[in-house]
Amino acid sequence: MSLSPRFLSFSFSYFAYFAIVGLVVPYLGVFLDGKGFNSGDIGELIAIFTATKIIGPTLWANAADKTGKLRLIIQLGAGLSLVLFSLLFWVENYWPIAFVLGIFSLFWTAIQPQLEVMTLVSVRRNANIYSRIRLWGSIGFIISVIIAGELLVDSQPDVFVILGWGILLALFISSLLLKQPKINIKPNAQRVSIFPKVIERNFILFFTAGLLLQISFGPYYSFFALYLRDLSYPSMAIGAYIGLGAVAEIGIFIIAGRLYYLFGPRVLLAISIFLTALRWYVTGHWADSAIILFFVQLLHAASFGLYHTASIQYLQQHFSIQEQNRAQAIYIAGVYGIGGALGAFLSGIFWLDGKGAMLSFELAAVTCVIAGILASMMTSHQKS
Repeated sequence: MSLSPRFLSFSFSYFAYFAIVGLVVPYLGVFLDGKGFNSGDIGELIAIFTATKIIGPTLWANAADKTGKLRLIIQLGAGLSLVLFSLLFWVENYWPIAFVLGIFSLFWTAIQPQLEVMTLVSVRRNANIYSRIRLWGSIGFIISVIIAGELLVDSQPDVFVILGWGILLALFISSLLLKQPKINIKPNAQRVSIFPKVIERNFILFFTAGLLLQISFGPYYSFFALYLRDLSYPSMAIGAYIGLGAVAEIGIFIIAGRLYYLFGPRVLLAISIFLTALRWYVTGHWADSAIILFFVQLLHAASFGLYHTASIQYLQQHFSIQEQNRAQAIYIAGVYGIGGALGAFLSGIFWLDGKGAMLSFELAAVTCVIAGILASMMTSHQKS
């Protein structure tokens, strides 16, 4: 599949999808700040944007299961995301922006899960080919976050919309180039309830720890770029520091499989969460030091890369193959949807337009310590 049209189309799609992630996740708060919103408003608007993960993935997964038309769902999601994002050129007030961000995000959530399934089926689950395609997503994120940092932080908010519109147009074009592989859909197959596994002690501990971890990301995802701007970092440095986290994430993905076999998911989950607690505490107290910030940003390898790998491995271990889609939907909706929305909302309350930055990161660190303790209470043995 190397350098084939299919390989290139999937790689381009990953590049464009994660390029928009590299724009929206770090800089949505900057855009909203440029529109004149205070930190409470910004937290609420980002919470609305994030909350669509509670229903979006499940909604689109059900549509994909019933129709089998994953390519069409990706195209629908990319096309309508482009149209809705364009409305940000004209809307100004709180509720119109909230509506646009919420509906945009709902359609945006249609893209990645279906793209992942199509890619894995196309490469016949070959991990080496998949990793080479997925790498282009990380490259897209890094390039986007650095360029956007240079162009956006000291510019008018419309620059955010112009950049996003261009990337989303590229994503929509790439979706038209995709070819859907043959996927066997069995809509009438009997499904066994996963509720007994969901209420097991280990899963409750895992889920709660992940929820708290995502809540702790609230100050980082909502205000980190603004935080560095207030600390007088130049715009290019802001993008570079955020991109550094993605580079570290790539590095941990390379060795994560080996670490999993050495330690197992429980230990890796706890380590990644405790290191994240350290990251938030240091960020809140010493981010004005460029050297300290450099090293603390490398901890994104643990906060996201190591945690993500360990959590996916845990889900694969705890649930059967037939249960994976539903388990992933519960995990994404609860941990990333509810946790992300709560984190954004609470950080907006405590940030106080920068005056509460240290307190916000301290609270994030405490939240992680609690999450790490819960992850440590999990038992090593899992049912399959």
